[in-house]
Amino acid sequence: MNGKKFNVTTAVEGTELTVYLQGELDLAAASEFRSYMEPLTSDGDISLTLDLSKLSYIDSTGIGILISILKARKEMNAPFQIVQIPAQVQKLFDMIGISKFFND
Repeated sequence: MNGKKFNVTTAVEGTELTVYLQGELDLAAASEFRSYMEPLTSDGDISLTLDLSKLSYIDSTGIGILISILKARKEMNAPFQIVQIPAQVQKLFDMIGISKFFND
């Protein structure tokens, strides 16, 4: 992770793009992550997947970004999913009531 607490990598297979989040998605990483995701989110021709398997922490700022991605993709009727949600993150999603939107 190059000394950073948060890292993003991608894998493309045809029109399917998977974004892998690693580390801590918090206020310190939010601006960089939002900038990174903006062009990917707005491309309605790709199927976008976020893989959270290596995400160790997310705060309200990070959750807000995920919700904004979800809304943008729904408005475009573009494929979007979040997979491999760690138990501690899933528990938080359940507690605040957003799991049903990410696990359709």
